[in-house]
Amino acid sequence: MYAHILHQLNRLSVSVPGLYGSVVKTSGSTIYTNSKCYIDFFSASGRLNYGHNNHKLLNSLLNDQQLHEVSQRNKNEDIKRRLLSAFDEYLIQPRKWRYSALVAGPSGACALEDAINIARKVTGRNGTIAFAEGFHGVKGISLSGATANIFEYLGLSADQSTVFMPYDRCLGPDVDTMACLEQWLLNTSKYDRSKIPAAVVVETVLGQGSVSVLTWRWLKDLEQLCKRYGMLLILDDTHVGCGRTGRFFSFESASVEPDIIVLTKSLSGFGLPLSMLLIHDSYGLAQNYYESRFGYYKSTALASLTAIHALQTYWHDDAFALSIQNKEILVRDWLENLVHSYSGYGFSVRGRGLIQGLVMPFTDGLAKKVADLCFHNGIIIDTSGINDEVLKLQPALTIETDLLIKGLELIESSLAKVISSSSELIRNSVQKNSDQA
Repeated sequence: MYAHILHQLNRLSVSVPGLYGSVVKTSGSTIYTNSKCYIDFFSASGRLNYGHNNHKLLNSLLNDQQLHEVSQRNKNEDIKRRLLSAFDEYLIQPRKWRYSALVAGPSGACALEDAINIARKVTGRNGTIAFAEGFHGVKGISLSGATANIFEYLGLSADQSTVFMPYDRCLGPDVDTMACLEQWLLNTSKYDRSKIPAAVVVETVLGQGSVSVLTWRWLKDLEQLCKRYGMLLILDDTHVGCGRTGRFFSFESASVEPDIIVLTKSLSGFGLPLSMLLIHDSYGLAQNYYESRFGYYKSTALASLTAIHALQTYWHDDAFALSIQNKEILVRDWLENLVHSYSGYGFSVRGRGLIQGLVMPFTDGLAKKVADLCFHNGIIIDTSGINDEVLKLQPALTIETDLLIKGLELIESSLAKVISSSSELIRNSVQKNSDQA
């Protein structure tokens, strides 16, 4: 039994395209192949916030008395109750929040589908508002991508009742996108208030987009707008929850109370499939409105155990959150210095916590070239944005400071080499876009 679980966790802890078959060991923020050691700044696209094969979590799991009971159906409910109790003890009570937790199946898409169904039950309406550049899952009635670009890429069509609105500052600093949303709601509700959507789904950082970050003022305005029009505010913490932005929930500094919070990805601590909803007590217990149709399976029980240990190990006090915030300062300062060093290239930095993006807007393919060279030099890093113009850094939250610095040095040297080898082309591209602007 233990051998099977160890194999499963190890397999799920490796999620890097191009490395399958050659990986011999993963540990923390390093991946070892037959010929090379890589520093991981990808974290399985946010599924491994605590690193690969986290030994603290693994030891806690193997010492758990209920580990051998995950195959017994009558015992799975006990594990589920332990998970809900841990959520209450480590997350809800310390914040003096008024939420009830619901296990919502294996994926974020499942959880979002449940959240939308709850909103429809509560309001009696069907529509949903999402925001451009977001990515909210690809299953069932969920938002299936949340941007036209992603729809085309996946070969999907959006739910006809989903409306996509501009994200905070995505039309430039002088365009009030909240006013655009409110004007649309006014026009929609003028003749028939039943056409008002049931819910608004929003991310505080577009983790699967271009690492765009909303302002707290904009989020508070969105909360008030939802209240005025009787819509539920669904905070999608699928990608940037579980500590990615410096606190367990990405919106904590905003002093808002979403109606529903969606959590998944790193929730289990090992990348095992598990998603949950937190539903505000204003609507009573979640089960009064909707019981997840995705069920609670054997794999969910195992993921629940690892999630319990992640909460117990890292979120019993504020020390871990403080360490993330200190690493954020280090990464942010390093990237800002790069922007300053290449002041004529139009670079910028955006992000929050340990998801940061170095934006290279006027240089076609530069971020991709840097990412490729980084991989060659021993660091795994992703790009994002419509044109892959953002070099996205999302190292494990547990990464050691010296390893973090080494990774940043590799990024800096890779960027310098790419720029020096194509400096004339880059200057022409920057000048051309500057002239057009």
